[in-house]
Amino acid sequence: MKLDGIGAFVATAEARSISEAARKLRLSKSVVSERLAELERSLGAKLLQRTTRKLSLTEDGQAFYERAARIMREVEDAASDLAWRRGSLSGPLRISAPVTFGRMHLGPALYPFLAEHPQISLTLDLDDRRVDAAADGYDAVIRHGAIEDTRLVVWRLAASRRVLVASPAYLARRGMPGSVDELGRHDGLFYANRGVADWRLTQQGTLVIVRANVRLSLNNGDMLRDAALAGLGIALLPTFVAGAAIRNGELRVIELGLEAEEEAIFIAHPEGRHASAKLRALAQHLRGAFGTPPYWERESETAA
Repeated sequence: MKLDGIGAFVATAEARSISEAARKLRLSKSVVSERLAELERSLGAKLLQRTTRKLSLTEDGQAFYERAARIMREVEDAASDLAWRRGSLSGPLRISAPVTFGRMHLGPALYPFLAEHPQISLTLDLDDRRVDAAADGYDAVIRHGAIEDTRLVVWRLAASRRVLVASPAYLARRGMPGSVDELGRHDGLFYANRGVADWRLTQQGTLVIVRANVRLSLNNGDMLRDAALAGLGIALLPTFVAGAAIRNGELRVIELGLEAEEEAIFIAHPEGRHASAKLRALAQHLRGAFGTPPYWERESETAA
């Protein structure tokens, strides 16, 4: 069994196409097909089911893929670690991150890192859904809030704070809430991916659950901020999303002695998988780029 055959199989299984796998591997389609055929002969099993319309994994292929993909990642990480020992970082890196944080803060932090390490090939998937890092083939995921998957090893990158905000126009129309009861009578804008339509806050260490009128529920931080800017209601937003609007006076912070539970920006990799040198270097770079406290928090405090 040859390693190049395993690599061809993993690339084909992930692309669901021999042509696409050949393009990714920078080989001819015939060479990839030959390597796949040789691998199937050496294993004595059919791994791929080919039809005129699609290519899929057989039951044996699916079972073999899980370990084959892990083997190829280990080989890539080993090569990357050797390159790091020689003073450089190289190889592929696949990461998932939330859309709004990725666009506003992660991207600007990543670009200098990639410029410094030109041999790293990064694939960044921006998606607000909770992906399965191991099953979906990610080296790591970056998330805001709590990471509930116990199969992940979590590294903290930066602190995160959420505040209740509304536009001056909305507050002029509906009034600034002066108590928890008054807050509950306002229109609420909620982040749907958390699976709740209430605000869970603390007041002097006591949990307070506020159930406002659900004016809008959606799964994107940018749109949630924009809905607040449009005067549709009150939203509980991270300062990394609302900071600029707070500084510009487009959103006002609602102060009632209530605080959202402290959260953080995390990077996490699958448990049992060796964290590569390039992943460790990326985490260290991001911590430095975000700062302690993070720059968006310092800017929000200055505005307040």
